[in-house]
Amino acid sequence: MRSVLIGLGLVLLLLAAVPVALLATGTIDVSSLRMILNVATGLTGPAADRGTVARHLQVPPGFSVQLYAADLPRARFLRVTAAGDLLVSRPHAGDIVLLRRDADGDGAPDARETLLEGLRRPLGLDLADGWLYIAESNRIGRIAFDAARGTTSGSYQPFIEGLTDNGNHWSKTLRVGPDGDLYLAQGSTCNVCAEDDPRRATLMRFPAAGDPAAGAPAAGAPAAGAPAAGVPAAGGDGEVIATGLRNAVGFDWAPWDGALYATDNGRDLLGDDFPPCELNHITAGGFYGWPYFNGDNVPDPDMGADPEAATRSPTPPAFAFRAHNAPLGITFLRPLGRLPEDYRRSALVALHGSWNRSSPDGYKVVSLHWTEQGIVERDFLRGFLRDDGEISGRPVDVAQGPDGAIYVSDDYAGAIYRVSYGEAAPAGATAALAPPPQSAASPPGWLADADLEAMAAAGATLYAAHQCAECHDVGASPKRLDPLAARRDYGAVLAALEAPQPPMPALPLTLQERRALAVYVVHRATPP
Repeated sequence: MRSVLIGLGLVLLLLAAVPVALLATGTIDVSSLRMILNVATGLTGPAADRGTVARHLQVPPGFSVQLYAADLPRARFLRVTAAGDLLVSRPHAGDIVLLRRDADGDGAPDARETLLEGLRRPLGLDLADGWLYIAESNRIGRIAFDAARGTTSGSYQPFIEGLTDNGNHWSKTLRVGPDGDLYLAQGSTCNVCAEDDPRRATLMRFPAAGDPAAGAPAAGAPAAGAPAAGVPAAGGDGEVIATGLRNAVGFDWAPWDGALYATDNGRDLLGDDFPPCELNHITAGGFYGWPYFNGDNVPDPDMGADPEAATRSPTPPAFAFRAHNAPLGITFLRPLGRLPEDYRRSALVALHGSWNRSSPDGYKVVSLHWTEQGIVERDFLRGFLRDDGEISGRPVDVAQGPDGAIYVSDDYAGAIYRVSYGEAAPAGATAALAPPPQSAASPPGWLADADLEAMAAAGATLYAAHQCAECHDVGASPKRLDPLAARRDYGAVLAALEAPQPPMPALPLTLQERRALAVYVVHRATPP
């Protein structure tokens, strides 16, 4: 009951923050309401499927994207193990899920297991020295973890306790740094206010996570029942290294110079286009403005002068995202596998998207490139926000596997996507299509402005999903579709789909899906 009341309270608070421009219409559209409920309660949206991915999601040339795992409601933060397994945190489910690596090459995890459950809103997680560290909303815990086998041993034990999780931004993000210390980000309790707990809206550092005095656990050995000697058990024992970070959900270190960068979500209720969300270059002792300054050190209209102005000055962001785009997870790409040269000094950032903006914005993964001209932003994975305003997904975190593949979590569709570069499509993924035949009839009018490649890819997914190959490509007497391709006869395919003759089944397809399937049939040179 307590969680229900808290959820209802958050809904009311978020509805109170809806922009006047939305309320002026007298209604809140369904997409906006879904976003509000997603923020407040973790409500999920429509489930992802391979057809949706093929039709809508887009990546830069040379990259490919596939649906790696579905039916993972509220999937949030990710960590890839040395063996290639994927760990997924789900705060609203209170568990950590392990997805076994795709050893059989079918484009999906080989197994799905609940590694830990009964946790208090876990978000951040990391691996170091034989331990799996987990950031619950009120503490940090750890358990011995064998990466080679993907198994835990011993008991889950507290590592840092006494953290507060009241207010708006209860989630905690942790990473083990290059120095072996544990870094912890905690968001603010409010939109804009002076905090009572000096650890909120900060980035903290705690002594070496591996605790050299105690030694790391051996592979498969049971963990100790209590924190090792010398490791802090109270949340107040860490060191605050950066302040003024309203909600720095994601952070990572640039591999070329070791610089630490953190995303930060700007405050609400100052209009659609201000303040920007931020990428901050974190230095020890830095003050990053909130709640007294926004963006490029613009004074906040609700807070007045900074009472500590005599001893600190705000540091402007290293890069500004568009307002309300909500940057969350950030991962600097390592030179693993094959990557284009211009991604060698880059990071990927998940933009969760706006919930309180008159026109939705964000809902994609962007790449940031460190160039001689400064940091440049480009779209990397987009298509979750459609032209008709519908929203199919909200990226949360980005992780890179040991083979260089990139994984993206989506807590709205409950999905994980896999992006790779220069890689042959795995079994079950959309295959590359041959060029269209050059003879016969002109294409129909509805195809004039269509994205032929995207439609064909979507059609290939439908062809596989409805097992069309069993009748048309294999068996003793398959009913071949080659003549339709030779004639470029879109009409015949559409007619058969709209009024199928036995033994062809009636498929539950929309007009757009029937057209996509027709494009695929016409454009494939040979059966799969």
